[in-house]
Amino acid sequence: MKFDTPAGANPTDKKKVIGQPASRIEGPLKTTGRATYAYEYTETEKKPAYGYILGAAIALGEIVKMNLEKAEKANGVLHIVTAENTGELDTGLFYADRFLAGPKVDHYHQAVAIVVAETFEQARSAAALIEVEYKKQKGSFDLEASLDSAKPLEPAPFTPPTETRQGDFEKAFEEAAVTVDQTYTTPDQSHAMMEPHATIAKWNGDKLTCWCTIQQINWGVRDLANILKIPAENIRLISAYIGGGFGGKGTVLSDLVAASLAARAIDRPVKLTLQRPLIFNNTTHRPATIQKIKLGATTEGILTAIGHESWSGNIPGGRTESATTPTRILYAGSNRLTRLRLSELNLGEGNAMRAPGEAPGMMALEIAMDELAEKLDIDPVALRIKNDTQVDPENPEIPFSTRKLVECLEKGAEAFGWNKRNPNPGQVKDGQWLLGMGMASATRGAPITKSAARVTLERDGSILVQTDMTDLGTGSYTIIAQTAAEMMGVPLESVTVKLGDSLFPESSGSGGQWGAASATSGVYAACVKLREQVAQQLGFDADKANFEDSKIKVGSKTYSLKKAARKGKLVAEDTMTYGNLSKEYAQDTFGAHFVEVAVHAYTKEIRVKRMLAACHAGRILNPKAARSQVIGAMTWGVGSALMEDLVVDTRLGYFVNHDLAGYEVPVHADIPRQEVILVEDEDITMSPMKSKGIGELGLCGVAAAIANAIYNATGTRVRDYPITGDKLL
Repeated sequence: MKFDTPAGANPTDKKKVIGQPASRIEGPLKTTGRATYAYEYTETEKKPAYGYILGAAIALGEIVKMNLEKAEKANGVLHIVTAENTGELDTGLFYADRFLAGPKVDHYHQAVAIVVAETFEQARSAAALIEVEYKKQKGSFDLEASLDSAKPLEPAPFTPPTETRQGDFEKAFEEAAVTVDQTYTTPDQSHAMMEPHATIAKWNGDKLTCWCTIQQINWGVRDLANILKIPAENIRLISAYIGGGFGGKGTVLSDLVAASLAARAIDRPVKLTLQRPLIFNNTTHRPATIQKIKLGATTEGILTAIGHESWSGNIPGGRTESATTPTRILYAGSNRLTRLRLSELNLGEGNAMRAPGEAPGMMALEIAMDELAEKLDIDPVALRIKNDTQVDPENPEIPFSTRKLVECLEKGAEAFGWNKRNPNPGQVKDGQWLLGMGMASATRGAPITKSAARVTLERDGSILVQTDMTDLGTGSYTIIAQTAAEMMGVPLESVTVKLGDSLFPESSGSGGQWGAASATSGVYAACVKLREQVAQQLGFDADKANFEDSKIKVGSKTYSLKKAARKGKLVAEDTMTYGNLSKEYAQDTFGAHFVEVAVHAYTKEIRVKRMLAACHAGRILNPKAARSQVIGAMTWGVGSALMEDLVVDTRLGYFVNHDLAGYEVPVHADIPRQEVILVEDEDITMSPMKSKGIGELGLCGVAAAIANAIYNATGTRVRDYPITGDKLL
């Protein structure tokens, strides 16, 4: 099915199942421990061996020699994989990193060897016996020190323009009545997901099956085939449940490569999970940024100049952190400049992490807007409303498909009690605590991509849905089941959903905030075909039929749905593809965040007291799941603002705090009451589902809202994240 004209009325509009707050259909499996994650599969015929990765002890250089003799003689050791005995490996098409060092070492904790043994403990013990002699090279590990060598971006997928211009920014900024010109920094951050990267690999001749934890099954098959130099049709990936990913499991990482190589070497299944202290330097992370924001406005608060420059670093071939993305669409202003520069650093690869671009970009932009509001003596909410636009600021001929930023700002402010805020910093006290309120806008792109599904009407009238879509805790199982239930007119409990297997039709996968809207649209397309098959079996026009209560009503006639499958189950498969509507309309999501904080007057301890998010993302497919996604993102925003910081040792070139003890993330005690307002509408330009993603929108702007609240409480403006007590003293 091709979606190339705005959606009209369709079966999902009944909203008997779609749009209802259904609980997770896989919830009982997860809460009772019966959901099978990558490391827990037991479907291999032979008992699996265990793999353990030894990471490089230097950040840049070469392996001079490696002595494996002691390790090879250790109890239980079956094989040791190194670059010397694997043959030539390529890289994937999304990540730039090489997953096995040798002789060159590209970054700290890059895999130099994979020890395979009968037990995990034996493999770990033997890895400690490997003696590696390195020749170190001087590397670049400090973003600030590398700015002079930063370069414009090379064009690549998912990379925005290296520079955009409209009007005469320099002149407009120079002539502006009121200006802001500040630099903001965000640190390296880690995904720190609960489930570590893990794979069980098994070969059957030249066919490879991997039970793994990966967000994009289709990318994974493609990339693993490229790395191992084998046909993609020889690879099967299974990833039914994922314990968190956030972009950090987007496609193939070292666990998949290492397990596959090890299993091939010993002709036996191999289980491998990355030990937690290895993950931070070995896999990907969100790279640090240095951002310069220049805003110019009239005395009435109308933006006349908007400038945003950002610098980030990465390994050779790696992508930039596209922090200027939100600045390009969020506010009106005829004179604009954005610029991205990339430095070559020898840290682990920087790549996608929840809301890449928008999340760190808005950590800077939305503080700058707060600073401008103070200089203008205008309420921060009012300033943003004054500069709203219903057309793409860079392409005024392109309207937004839907944009309810103003409604989010107004509804959020009213519900939060924003009118009670004292605009003068440091004036509101509660005993020894200083109280402050802050806010920020939110925006995140709403991409949608082709996605396929297979839908089966079983002989008992139940529905089976199969697609290689993944669920990393976001609710994919449930909204896909709701879509099929609505389309086929059956109760939710009559739908079985099977996900995360590359043998199933190719879906959008989970990432980029496109999963929900894309995957459900693929299921919609397959259900339309199945409805047509049912109609053909029973002899009526599908377009005139009403599928409801497991029956089909056509005029005065009523048929049982399972009657259509009386001679055998019916199977339909289709792919939803798209025309040019995404070029005719700017498709984005919007929102607003409001926060109240308390800062101790003497110790500068920071406590977040309450939070509210108002989010606009088209039709809400499941308000319970959507709210869950937003409060999770708000919690993440607390970490981004106050805690998260992968500390770089700029002498030795690695992240020092590479475990969950040293990398701080919020705990329950850090999180107050959180309120979510879903500002719903229907975006008919997106798909027949009329929905957009929301999982990343809930993060964008949160950290800046907290930063602005801290300033309102203390009068101290911190532009260097995370905001910690020492920066307030």
